[in-house]
Amino acid sequence: MTAVQHPTTSKATTTTPRAASVPVVETTKSKATRFTLAGLRLALGWVFLWAFIDKVFGLGLATPEKGAWINGGSPTKGFLGNAVAGPFEGFYHSIAGAAWADWMFMLGLAAIGTALILGVGLRLAAGAGTLLLVMMWTAVLPPENNPFMDDHLIYAGVLVVLALTAAGETLGLGKVWAKLPIVQRLPWLK
Repeated sequence: MTAVQHPTTSKATTTTPRAASVPVVETTKSKATRFTLAGLRLALGWVFLWAFIDKVFGLGLATPEKGAWINGGSPTKGFLGNAVAGPFEGFYHSIAGAAWADWMFMLGLAAIGTALILGVGLRLAAGAGTLLLVMMWTAVLPPENNPFMDDHLIYAGVLVVLALTAAGETLGLGKVWAKLPIVQRLPWLK
């Protein structure tokens, strides 16, 4: 018996010796799917990483320079202190500008964005990212243009799909990451 590795998964499958001589051919559809998921992973990773960079340096897009974290601004105070509405308004107002909330938010943005860009730790990134996105969704309930749906929930769903489909293996370090001894011992780190 020999093991054959499918090009879209990291799990080896056992085949008979006769079948081992037949190469696995990837279809155009599966290749297109792999690269589409990799593109979505990279794009969503950039969304998280850009939010982190902009809030740290105040590049003038979403965060003015005077509000930059490195200039003493708070990444959570403006939005959570002023723009929140709905049933969780009191909770979010109470944590707006708290140092621990700033650090948790910024570390989350940086870690989730980096994991997605590199294609590593997608299960952990999807869990943390989904939690962060759902919290951001609850900060403005109901959404402005829809009774319940907004982009935060769509992004959360995309994160789950990326984690379930080994999207880090294409244009990422997912295959290398999965071979690390600690990741093999603790599969939730995949």
